[in-house]
Amino acid sequence: MQPSSNNCPSHRQSAAARRGRFARAGRAVCLAAIASASLLAACSSKDVRREPTPLVDFKQVLDVRQAWNASVGKAGRYLFQPIVVGEAVYAAGANGSVGKFDAASGRVIWRVKLDADLSAGVGSDGHLSAVGAINGDVIVLGEDGKQLWRGNVSGEILSAPLVGNGLVVVRTVDGRITAFNAQTGEQQWQFRNRAVPLNLRTTQGMIFAGQSAVLAGFPGGSLAAISVQTGDPFWQTPVSFPRGVTEVERINDVSGAPALVGRLTCAVTFQGKLGCFDVESGRPAWEQSFSSYAGLALNEQMVVAADDWSVLNAYEAFSGKRRWQNDQLKNRQLGTPAIIGRAVAVGDYKGFVHFLSGDDGTLIARMKTDGSAIFAQPVVAGQTLIVQTRDGDLYAFQPQ
Repeated sequence: MQPSSNNCPSHRQSAAARRGRFARAGRAVCLAAIASASLLAACSSKDVRREPTPLVDFKQVLDVRQAWNASVGKAGRYLFQPIVVGEAVYAAGANGSVGKFDAASGRVIWRVKLDADLSAGVGSDGHLSAVGAINGDVIVLGEDGKQLWRGNVSGEILSAPLVGNGLVVVRTVDGRITAFNAQTGEQQWQFRNRAVPLNLRTTQGMIFAGQSAVLAGFPGGSLAAISVQTGDPFWQTPVSFPRGVTEVERINDVSGAPALVGRLTCAVTFQGKLGCFDVESGRPAWEQSFSSYAGLALNEQMVVAADDWSVLNAYEAFSGKRRWQNDQLKNRQLGTPAIIGRAVAVGDYKGFVHFLSGDDGTLIARMKTDGSAIFAQPVVAGQTLIVQTRDGDLYAFQPQ
């Protein structure tokens, strides 16, 4: 779905010196006004600088085959990301369809149709699975896909619930995080982040740091490690600080989910920075000026993210030294990248999956899906990369 260009604000400029500032603010307003996965389409329709770069020819040196595909239902105006647990992949669509598939073959293990319109899902630990509904309902399913219990949070759920450590953890768009007992549905604790005047309608995921903490980023640019037992923060630290004069210029939200490797956790903000921290203390390890509306990928060697112009950047994981940059996909509204083996994979607004060398960032393969956008981060199961399109199709690719 392409948003109307009427979502973009119109500013009359009285002085040339103010144009750059208002142009940047206008871009931020568009991002705040539209659904998270619609990205910059509204603004780019009137800004020639935002015209997507045509696909370039290159020598395909990585052989990639499509292993299987399946359908779970369209995403609508929300963002749905698959999740891999063990040898299974879980996925959902806005129409209430939820499925569990064998990650290697695509075989349907179970599929259910819930009596709810969904806005987020799926979270799973392999035993319990959870999705979020438009009305704030949290729906938890058992190993066979049958509903076990249903709870409710007073707010819009845009991020997949986090399931594990005996909890189902749900966050609402206002930054509030609520934890339920995974077996009974009883509320265990709630974490409230300070409110900000304006924030992006973007998916801000969460991850577990072992058995002790939930890592989550927030509007306003902070990253926190929250106790799974009490909901109190072990630490909360800024990834970046708001800058500018107007509220739209000061939008500074953490985008996507934090990532974790060993003791290193990394996060990225819109109009801010990409930063990595010690997960035990929250102490900064390194930072780079950056702006992203998507999120990042991390492994032991590198951190990869697309900036808000869809220029891909890679940094050394433990030093922050730039590894490479690739602008051949500029303005193609890239989603969150993933790392598979020695390659980086990322989807674009036309449903292409691009594979780049993790060593130098050169394009090494390209695969096409159903033609609808891929904004959700691809997931990896062994040697299989799985993407979910906005039209609700799952595609599994295997680099050879």
